[in-house]
Amino acid sequence: MGLPIAIHITPANVGDRNGAIEMFVAHGSNLSKIATFLCDAGYTGDNFSDTVKVRFDAKVEVAKRNELHKFAVIPKRWIVERTLGWLDNYRCLWKNCERKLHTSLQMTLLAFIHLLLKRY
Repeated sequence: MGLPIAIHITPANVGDRNGAIEMFVAHGSNLSKIATFLCDAGYTGDNFSDTVKVRFDAKVEVAKRNELHKFAVIPKRWIVERTLGWLDNYRCLWKNCERKLHTSLQMTLLAFIHLLLKRY
């Protein structure tokens, strides 16, 4: 459905892979039944895939962009991009000017609750 299972907000100076590993520590129980983690190219690397394998006994699948620089819908990558596109419709998330991480988290949760309520 494109809705998140776990959300973890980090400061801008934390990289994607390190932020994801922090999320695994914080929300590992919510993610324990996942067999495959679908990621973009920012999550490539042995450290990340090894962490996923050890912690969840799951595999990491990287959905790469089209390297020919032509538009093509990549089925699994489209799910992630669509979800991020949904968040772009919420002005409070479009340009994040919050001072506290928990405020950004609450705004993200409210956006997803609104999306969920619109669907049903």
